[in-house]
Amino acid sequence: MTQSSMPRLRLLSLMGALGMAGFLTACSSDPTLYTLAPVPGVAQAGGPVVVEVRTPVVSARLDRDTIVRANADYQTRLATGTSWSESLPDMVGHTLTGDLAQRLPGTTVFAENDAVSTTPSAYVELTLRNFEADSAGHALVTGTLSVHPAGKMIGPVLTSPLVWQSQDVVASSTTKLTAALSQGVAAIADQAAEKLRLLPPPVTN
Repeated sequence: MTQSSMPRLRLLSLMGALGMAGFLTACSSDPTLYTLAPVPGVAQAGGPVVVEVRTPVVSARLDRDTIVRANADYQTRLATGTSWSESLPDMVGHTLTGDLAQRLPGTTVFAENDAVSTTPSAYVELTLRNFEADSAGHALVTGTLSVHPAGKMIGPVLTSPLVWQSQDVVASSTTKLTAALSQGVAAIADQAAEKLRLLPPPVTN
């Protein structure tokens, strides 16, 4: 090795070390975690005694490590460097449970798999197909909501499609998108509470 080549080798070694340090920093950086939150609504009496919120069925396109920011131009766009603080089905279920408990003050509401010993008298089931911003940047929640009594039922299961859209454009900010999606879950709770009040009591023999 010539003396003139040593500075070049030192420079290459330094560049390699800096590159490795940057790679390790990028790999070790944690994503920013976001959490849905219950939104207060109109509280009314008259619901079932005990309600269980089944863990929602969420499209596999949405249930991933990185938050889905938008669905536009035939593309699913992710919010890079972000993640939900728990699995999306569990978080939506827990948020919906909190919303319903506030809207039905005379009803015990719990989420599926919660450590409770009581038996539900009615169930709430939710399927989500959209839970992100649309092509115009508005938060969009679509799916199906089903409410039915436990045990032998009188009358049909109350099932209806869900379509909710925020008034504001929120796609540019994950915080604003999360707040808007929380409003969307609250709107689902409003519909579920109304349906629960219409349920006939379960028949027990």
